[in-house]
Amino acid sequence: MNMTSPSDNNEGPVTRLMRERLEAAFSPETLVIEDDSNKHAGHAGHPRRSESHFTVTLVSQAFENESRISRERMVQKALSDLLPDRIHALRLKLDTPLRQE
Repeated sequence: MNMTSPSDNNEGPVTRLMRERLEAAFSPETLVIEDDSNKHAGHAGHPRRSESHFTVTLVSQAFENESRISRERMVQKALSDLLPDRIHALRLKLDTPLRQE
């Protein structure tokens, strides 16, 4: 079952760029990108523009036999052109299809 949430008109430009890069790099079974920026308004490091803090849930066969650190590095590499200028904070939930709970 493919649970990749589709891109829609409610997604901002940073979310769309993240989705494009992550789908291309990982062919995910599940990809959910949550924009948590509104929870950080007024905090140090929160830019005036929106879309700076995200939680990404990504399930992909590409993570098979990779450690947690290796998985995080893989995602950071795929999003490297957006870090840190466009993405200030990134919470990652990364798994393989067999280990997903």
